[in-house]
Amino acid sequence: MKSLWFAAIAAATAMALGPNGPAQAAQPILIGASLAESPPGSVVQGTEIKEGLNIMAKMINDKGGVLGRPLKIIYQNDQGIPSQGQAAVTKLITEDHVVAVTGSHQSSVTMADIEVAHRFKIPFVNTNGWADSIREKGYPEVFNPGNYNRRVVEAVVETIKEMKLKNVLAFAENTDFGIGQAKGIANAVATELPGVKYHYEVLDRAGKDFTPAVLKVKSNPPDMIINIMLAPAAYILMNQLYDNNVAPTSKTWFYDAAGDTDNIDFWQNVHQAAVGMIGFGLYDPRMPMPELGKQVAAQYQKEFKRPPDRLLFQAADSLIVIAQAIEHAKSTDSAKMIHAMETMEFHGTRGAFKFSDKPGYTYHQWIDIPYVTYQITALNQPIADTSLVQLPDKPLQVDKLVKSTK
Repeated sequence: MKSLWFAAIAAATAMALGPNGPAQAAQPILIGASLAESPPGSVVQGTEIKEGLNIMAKMINDKGGVLGRPLKIIYQNDQGIPSQGQAAVTKLITEDHVVAVTGSHQSSVTMADIEVAHRFKIPFVNTNGWADSIREKGYPEVFNPGNYNRRVVEAVVETIKEMKLKNVLAFAENTDFGIGQAKGIANAVATELPGVKYHYEVLDRAGKDFTPAVLKVKSNPPDMIINIMLAPAAYILMNQLYDNNVAPTSKTWFYDAAGDTDNIDFWQNVHQAAVGMIGFGLYDPRMPMPELGKQVAAQYQKEFKRPPDRLLFQAADSLIVIAQAIEHAKSTDSAKMIHAMETMEFHGTRGAFKFSDKPGYTYHQWIDIPYVTYQITALNQPIADTSLVQLPDKPLQVDKLVKSTK
């Protein structure tokens, strides 16, 4: 029997997550979540993902749960450290006996986490690990409904091409995500834009002062500087680029390829340094969204009194993948869940999708995940008020970009 929850939104999302009636009396289905709740990991990302998972779990449980059972999420703090991530996932699987694991949001940690999931053959839904090497492992247990580095590379290379830039520098953090994306851009530029000079410099993600690297390019600034660092290091870099009149300026554009502009603490840390910045975005309220996405956004706004961001939807969709796979398989058996994930179509907050079975960086990946490009044009500007220069599957509108007067 299809659930009451399914009936309420089936027209928009085609979801089926449990039979009619409350699920609270039945034995819960345990889902593990490993994420950063303390430094040195990205606590702001961990917080947003936890809130997204909780909102979606409550929505599912309020409409009957999955197979008549409520979902219960068990959290473990990985601190953004690979070894802690492995310990967290091991505990979730061997001691808490979860049927699946999700929540991971930093690539180096995700790379460590998936080794445990693969060893125990437990479904693992990657929420925000962008490194292509995660997919290239080819582990059948690992599924990726979030963004991936090669998708950002496509956006960056298109931007460089359409803006007719000739000299580009990237600052990348010393992680699988940072170095992987920087190298990906290098390979793509060499192949597709042979007339462009591109190079990157690797910085320590735990660093507190990047002035030497910034001053090194001040005398001969490039046409664009690309940020491939996560907060809080990214905030330090952005401020030091601005304070030293390197970027954004009338000479040099600044492009955020790490999604830092989405962070809830972005403006309180970056201030004037962000004005003029071009951003790769995985969520914008002007993007087309299914009814479920609108419902999740409204619930988040109601609970937290702030606009939603990409991590909310990525977390919600991570849980939806697990819930719909269980419903489709009519079982919490790992092999049956994995088979369901490999073969079915999912209906999430950002649209309908299937996972690719093509080997390489697209393995078990939602390939055509939607993105936008926007430019921040004023201090403390909400994403909804930025200058939207590219909608999903549309060309970049270069004429909308405004150069800094600094």
